[in-house]
Amino acid sequence: AFGGAYDVMASKHVGGDVNYAWPSAQIAVMGAKGAVEIIFRQDLGDPEKIAARTAEYEERFMSPFVAAERGYIDEVIMPHSTRRRIARALAMLRTKESEQPWKKHDNIPL
Repeated sequence: AFGGAYDVMASKHVGGDVNYAWPSAQIAVMGAKGAVEIIFRQDLGDPEKIAARTAEYEERFMSPFVAAERGYIDEVIMPHSTRRRIARALAMLRTKESEQPWKKHDNIPL
């Protein structure tokens, strides 16, 4: 989940109730290749440096464990337990009532 895609797909930032990730997930502002090419553009001529920086970026910023530490996801789960965890989360939310604030203006097409 990168950038805007992460934000709009039921993330904690927009009110998602439960967020899980597998250990192989990648969550960051942008993909490692694009980020490294922007941040370290002075090293673009050296493929070895770029590869090392890309690996460092992936480890440091894209790990779901980092996202879990920061509270962006609730838990890193194993793929084989996904069905059980989602069923539990849905059961927990079965009686949830959500109040939508009153809107003074609607989003009408102009």
